[in-house]
Amino acid sequence: MNRRSFLSTLGMAGLAASGCKYWPDDGIWNACSRAVLPPRLAQHELVQAAWEGIDPNYFWDAHVHLLGVGDGAGGIWVNPSQSSLTSPVRYFFQKIYLNASCADVEGETDARFLQRLRELQDGVPVGTRLMLLAFDYFFDQRGERRLTHSAFYVPNSYAHTLVSRFPNRFEWIASIHPYRPDAIEDLKRVRSLGARAVKWLPSAMGIDPSSPRCDAFYEAMARLNIPLLSHAGGEVALPSHVTQDVNNPLRLRRALDHGVRVIVAHCASLGSDIDLDKGPGGVRVKSFDLFTRMMEEPRYENLLFGDISAITQTNRLGTPLTTVVTRNDWHPRLLNGSDYPLPGLLPIFSLRQMVTMGYISEGVAKVISEVRHYNPLLFDLLLKRHVRVGASRFYDTVFQSRRFFDSTTEAASGTTSHHYS
Repeated sequence: MNRRSFLSTLGMAGLAASGCKYWPDDGIWNACSRAVLPPRLAQHELVQAAWEGIDPNYFWDAHVHLLGVGDGAGGIWVNPSQSSLTSPVRYFFQKIYLNASCADVEGETDARFLQRLRELQDGVPVGTRLMLLAFDYFFDQRGERRLTHSAFYVPNSYAHTLVSRFPNRFEWIASIHPYRPDAIEDLKRVRSLGARAVKWLPSAMGIDPSSPRCDAFYEAMARLNIPLLSHAGGEVALPSHVTQDVNNPLRLRRALDHGVRVIVAHCASLGSDIDLDKGPGGVRVKSFDLFTRMMEEPRYENLLFGDISAITQTNRLGTPLTTVVTRNDWHPRLLNGSDYPLPGLLPIFSLRQMVTMGYISEGVAKVISEVRHYNPLLFDLLLKRHVRVGASRFYDTVFQSRRFFDSTTEAASGTTSHHYS
């Protein structure tokens, strides 16, 4: 069996483990075509229509991962198990994510990831920006870093450096574990350096958002007016060394009750959690139902938000996608994000299934599928812009995320004295 056949076999096992229900429309592997649309596609009415009503200067993609293997100077670190066939599913996930970002080139992975990202951004109007996510290590209850439990690490310094190099292309979101002894000091530092938010993935980092240990950090976040972007709901991509219960969206009430503005990644649209509002012995319900309950609470109207990254993936079709499209009262509180590089991960989207379920037409699917071969970032936007549930669609404001993040800048304006050593 050759390497590609082996990886494809391993890939189908990995996809089954991640909950993929449908055979991929276009196979597993991204062909990594040149990121320039041919004129017939670039000028197609469906492509042009996607930008109608959107000011490119307000289009900030609020969920863009930074990936690599640590072969550059940015300080990225990846757990060795991710690169070893002794952990075949983890190995596959790393390979397919790097293929999705067209960066799987030995010795040049980190640089190729950035190069491809910039090429894709060249395919959208000038003024748009991508919000790059840092990613902290796993820390234990004593506030000590645990490398064996960490999947990967993307330093705040690297995300900040890229924004400094390309200020007209990127913004950045820091990642700070609240159990770290220097957490509040580092929060002040990243705030002064222009970080727009703080990113958590609780189960992968070992964070319980409902723990009193987070209180001082929440108080500092509220004081500095810096929001929290936290994953909630099921997590299938990264290993967890703590219970996935820490991803329960209800655990984010503690941050909200401290006055922190919270963006729930993916609108908690996957998995199930215990209904903690009914006590620790509560029944297990859909995570999205818990998010919905919180969105309907008046006290959180100006504090709780959701990003729509991943919402068009196959395993979120149905109630989650239909609800976020039709609940136009939510739209002022929804932020667009691509979850890049996942739009380049072919098996987790099914345009065929979306046509069957009535979200898009055959004609729209054909054009969007062609665009995807050239530019997954544009594919993600087109798909969300053309999704319909009856007469309902996403409001234009959902795709102008800058409106949310602009309100976080005052506390950091004019302060640039901090730096990373």
